[in-house]
Amino acid sequence: MEGTGQMTFCPVRSPRPNWFHCKFQTSGACDLLCSVDKMSSPDYVANYRLKTNLLKTIALGTFAAAGAATIGDSWVFKHQTLAMSLAFFLGYAGIIFEELLAFNKSGVALLMAVTLWTIHSRAASPDIAVQHLSNSFKEVGEILFFLLGAMAIVEIVKEYQGFKLVTNLISTRNPRRLLWVVGGITFVVSSVLDNLASTIVMVSLLQKLVLDTEQRKFLGAVVVIAANAGGAWTPIGDVTTTMLWINGRISTFRTMQDLFLPSVISLAVPLALMSIFRFSDKGTKEREPLLTSKQMTLLTSEEMAPQGHLVFGIGIGTLLFVPIFKSLTGLPPYLGMLFGLGVLWILTDAIHFDDLEHQNLKVPRALSRVDIQGVLFFLGILLSVGSLKSAGILQELAAYLDAHIPRIELTAAAIGLATALLDSVPLVAAAMEMYSISTFPTDSQLWQLVAYCAGTGGSLLIMGSAAGVTFMGIERASFLWYFKKVSAFALAGYAAGLATYLAVIYTRGFQ
Repeated sequence: MEGTGQMTFCPVRSPRPNWFHCKFQTSGACDLLCSVDKMSSPDYVANYRLKTNLLKTIALGTFAAAGAATIGDSWVFKHQTLAMSLAFFLGYAGIIFEELLAFNKSGVALLMAVTLWTIHSRAASPDIAVQHLSNSFKEVGEILFFLLGAMAIVEIVKEYQGFKLVTNLISTRNPRRLLWVVGGITFVVSSVLDNLASTIVMVSLLQKLVLDTEQRKFLGAVVVIAANAGGAWTPIGDVTTTMLWINGRISTFRTMQDLFLPSVISLAVPLALMSIFRFSDKGTKEREPLLTSKQMTLLTSEEMAPQGHLVFGIGIGTLLFVPIFKSLTGLPPYLGMLFGLGVLWILTDAIHFDDLEHQNLKVPRALSRVDIQGVLFFLGILLSVGSLKSAGILQELAAYLDAHIPRIELTAAAIGLATALLDSVPLVAAAMEMYSISTFPTDSQLWQLVAYCAGTGGSLLIMGSAAGVTFMGIERASFLWYFKKVSAFALAGYAAGLATYLAVIYTRGFQ
């Protein structure tokens, strides 16, 4: 960048914890559109160790060997399942160990997707592969456009400081009471927003409200559990429920009716246990865990952007309108989300027409902050799963599970436990491809259990959900800290919610 002044790097926390947005400051001017990933940040460069070079070399060598194996058409034709399974597990290992190998998981996911489709095209034929790829991309595209629209709307509301209305709801400075207030607000917010956005808003809010680091981390863990629980009972509350909804596995009102109580229980049980064992009168630390009255007054006195209340109301209203749009028109949900984005775009242009001072409040600036790397990660994962379906590998896996796991309740519960270790997006995508809608129709017990288990099971470990990874990045919470302090509470809630769902369903006779 050119300029006469000295250039300094100022890292700012990103909505995605794995990357940093930056400002390059030259003569007092900042470029808000400049962004780099975590590997470019000064902290990462300062702490980098050469030991990762050996691991990276081994990983690259393995990928190269796998890629070389795809050259032999005869071998791939005879061993398509083995070749694709190997490529998928290698790629997924690169995603899981992103921090260790210093590879950006979005790039790994894209390479994995292309490799899998290349293997499939060699084993079958290019014409067949292109036809399957077109069908797969149609389904993937609907999910991606839905997520892009939702992310943009959330960014617009955040820029107008619309979520300050949430801040104003929190007036207590009692840690035990704050535990329930934060959990309840997050649960409600995440049922409308996705759990990633909800976690960003609430954890950022806690950084303003709570001074004690350990206290704040524990309340941040509550946000993770509440965000995952709140996102499990509505079609727009979590990426996995959105995927099931868009693909016709669950419907809006039946899902909300059947999963609301289990989701509430999955949050209420951990909160109750934490109140007893963590935030009891004897165990609670009272050494100024929260802000003083003066600091609280300063926080609540901050003003929203011009017309912030209106933008907040319209933004949340457009998100709530998406299921109604689908019911009224029968069109895919992503069109309803794009309609809402268009409405908000026109509204903000009208509010700030000829207002040069507030150009940063318009939609183009909000779009520059949308997490494109995260969207590309979903693209790579979903296309990879689509290739496994086209090759028939997922169908073979479904048949194996049916033969060895006698009940669908155990299958769904296993998927939920697996999301604690693996990303829930590919697991749910794989489940949809493994079991056809003709065998398990819309709102069947399997799909509702998958929605609940995949949503709340990610709370068991800090890396099991987007909410947990976000919290880990913002608060620098470690895997072991979460496992020791929080996992047992989350497991109790997960099991209690699952038991509640099964009890209610079998009591009234699920059809």
